[in-house]
Amino acid sequence: MRQAQSQLQSQAFFAWMETIQADMEKTLDACLPSSTELPSRLHQAMRYAVLGGGKRVRPLLVFAAGDLFDAKPALLAACAAALEMIHVYSLVHDDMPCMDDDALRRGKPTVHVQYDEATALLVGDALQAQAFLTLSSNLSEGDANAVDGLAMLRVLAQAAGSGGMCGGQAIDLDSVGVQLSQQELERMHRLKTGALLRASVLLGAMSGKNLSTIEIIALDAYADAIGLAFQVVDDVLDVTADSTMLGKTAGKDAQNNKPTYVSILGLEPSIVLAEKLRQDAHQALMPFGNKAQRLRELADFVVQRKA
Repeated sequence: MRQAQSQLQSQAFFAWMETIQADMEKTLDACLPSSTELPSRLHQAMRYAVLGGGKRVRPLLVFAAGDLFDAKPALLAACAAALEMIHVYSLVHDDMPCMDDDALRRGKPTVHVQYDEATALLVGDALQAQAFLTLSSNLSEGDANAVDGLAMLRVLAQAAGSGGMCGGQAIDLDSVGVQLSQQELERMHRLKTGALLRASVLLGAMSGKNLSTIEIIALDAYADAIGLAFQVVDDVLDVTADSTMLGKTAGKDAQNNKPTYVSILGLEPSIVLAEKLRQDAHQALMPFGNKAQRLRELADFVVQRKA
C-alpha cells in the first residue's frame, strides 16, 4: 500500500515538474527579445542559449517555495524567468575559452562554438540585464509594494554578484591545481551554485508574503543543504556518467585539475554526503509541514538525478 502511494506521489511530482518546465519555456520565450528585432543575431543567440534545454531547477524551486504561501503565478513566473536568465548567462560565460573552454552544453554546441566568442560574451551580458528587466517589469503585477520589490531585486543582485555566483566562479578559477579542504570547497560552492538556489527559494517565498525570521532561517537551511547536494551530485556524475547522458563534457573537472568532492573525499563518501544533505534538507522543512511537499520532492530529485 505504501509503495503504491509512493508511486502515485512520484507520478504527481513528475507531472507537476513537467508542467512547470513547459510553462517556463513559454514564459522565457515571451520574455526574451524576438530574433527578428535588431540586433537580430544577438537576440537569436540569446534564445539559442536559453530555450529548449535544461532541468529548470531554479524555476522549480521558485514555484515550490511559492506554494508555501500561495504566491501569485505571474510573479513566480517572473522570478523564475529572471533566475533562469542569470543562470544561463553564467553557463555561457563559464563555457568560454577564458574559463572552462567547453564545447557542449545541454546536448548542443556551446554559444561561443555555435556563434563566436564576442557574441557569447554579449549574450551573457544581455541576459543579465534582461533578467532584471523581466523581474522589475512584473513586480507590480504581483501586487508587490515598492519596498518588497526592491528587497526582491536586492536578493537577485546579491546572488549574482561577487558575494554570490560570480565570487564563487572567481574562487573556482583560482583553485585550479590547488588542494582545497572540504570546508574551502563548500564555501566556494555555497557561492557559485548555492547562491542562486537560495535566491530561488527566497524569491518564491517572498512572492507570497513578508517572511519571518524563523521562516528565513528554515528556508536558508534547506537551500544550503540542496545547494551543496546539487554540487556533490554534479561531481559524482562527472566521473560516473557519460557526455551523452550529461549533455555536457564528462570528466571535465579532472581534465582541468579542479578540486571536487570526489577528488577530496572519494566517490563513495561523496555519495553518502549527498544523501546526508538530502536528509538535512527534509529536516529544515519541518516547520512548514505538508505544504513543503514539493520542496522535499525537489531535494530528492536533486540528489537522485542521473544527469
